[in-house]
Amino acid sequence: MRCGLIAKKIGMTRIFSEDGQSIPVSVLKMDNCQVIAKKTIDSNGYNALQIGFGEKKAKNLSKSERGHFTKSKIEPKEKIAEFRVTEDAFIDVGQKIGVNHFIPGQKVDIVGTSKGKGFAGAMKRHNFSGLRASHGVSISHRSHGSTGQCQDPGKVFKGKKMAGQLGNQRVTTQNLSIASIDSKEGLILIKGSVPGSKGGFVFIRDSIKRQANEGVPFPAGILNDQKLEIKSKEETNTNAPETGDEDKNKLSDDSQTIDVSTNTLEANEKEDTSEKVLKEIKGEEIEKKWKLM
Repeated sequence: MRCGLIAKKIGMTRIFSEDGQSIPVSVLKMDNCQVIAKKTIDSNGYNALQIGFGEKKAKNLSKSERGHFTKSKIEPKEKIAEFRVTEDAFIDVGQKIGVNHFIPGQKVDIVGTSKGKGFAGAMKRHNFSGLRASHGVSISHRSHGSTGQCQDPGKVFKGKKMAGQLGNQRVTTQNLSIASIDSKEGLILIKGSVPGSKGGFVFIRDSIKRQANEGVPFPAGILNDQKLEIKSKEETNTNAPETGDEDKNKLSDDSQTIDVSTNTLEANEKEDTSEKVLKEIKGEEIEKKWKLM
């Protein structure tokens, strides 16, 4: 079981597939996700990794938080969360995890805090039908109706669906598929809606009800390796000569050689014609002399 990640919900947009179909997606932003601490069975009773997201000023931390970050020698984080892992999925403290931790088409479970909508009635909160709009009902059209039974038990049971606070609860949406990933910007596009408002934090991890896709990095998609690969590719591109310039140079050289050859041919032709003319003139002069004699 791999580690999960923390992301921030930016909003929703849409993308188009190859056949032109419009796909609504939720945009999640990852920023400086880093392993802060390890939790093991020997010391804590369970295996888990503590992940941090973003950055935070040291002056806004408590003394206990400062001690926690100084112990792991990591910069303060904006958001912290723990993810249960197996023993073979541990990552060293300080490693950064990027969006390459997931792949397009993979199924994931996302946990977030739903939008808070304040105190709501039974019709909005629990989808009650309400009372009749006419025929004897007055003023209480949207009420929830009776809530108890008879003298026995003579009370309202706990958990009864009534009016109360709506939203602002931990919600898990399962089996969401990843539409695409932008490694440069650190974005994850997920098909459909994600719980929470804009700017809210969400936790992403592999789907529990689906098997892991082939090609998923294990134990994690570490960002340092990706940066090294990008740097090596850039170096090879800079060291390698550009094919377009070579072709242009070859064409220019070929055109120059063609021009030189044409010029030499023209000069040779001119010389030949001049020699022919001189021979003809000499022949005419000799004939005139013989006629005079």
